[in-house]
Amino acid sequence: MTTNDMTTLIETNLREHQRLFERLAGLAEPIREAGERLSAALAQGGKVLLCGNGGSAADSQHIAAELTGRFVRDRRPLAALALTTDTSALTCIANDYSFDEVFARQVAALGAPGDCLLGISTSGNSRNVIKAVEAARERGLQVIGLLGRDGGALRALCDLAVVVPSDSTARIQEAHAFIGHTLCGLIESTLGLAGTP
Repeated sequence: MTTNDMTTLIETNLREHQRLFERLAGLAEPIREAGERLSAALAQGGKVLLCGNGGSAADSQHIAAELTGRFVRDRRPLAALALTTDTSALTCIANDYSFDEVFARQVAALGAPGDCLLGISTSGNSRNVIKAVEAARERGLQVIGLLGRDGGALRALCDLAVVVPSDSTARIQEAHAFIGHTLCGLIESTLGLAGTP
């Protein structure tokens, strides 16, 4: 790849990123509502469970870390758990049942009414996230989807869906990282734990 090709790729990616982020203002209301719902669950003693695959697994872990650690300022830890991190549970469930069940069985074991599941999927069609959402609804958890494209099958299964309007997985993931940070800031602000998000 020549220097000119690399420069063109960078400029193309940057333009795509900028165009998408200009459209994210249209998601302000569902993002605000997601922040309120997550805050309410935490304020009432519930916890946030998160799941996703690949980059969405990393986003799950990132958001959980911001909540259990800190985001803006030092404050009390908030109950959040990424269901993507326990390799023994993941491999046991995948081996004994199927990969479709890796999150659902953890939700069934760990989830309780008053908790909130944040399911992340760039396609909206990740089978194991769908199964996790179904398990969450059976257990009485509130479900928020952080999705992409048209929201896929998950859109209709969630109590609230935040759908990034793009067909590019990379651009959707960039937007999901931004939205995840915004949710953390909204939670801290809503709970009176930090300055403005």
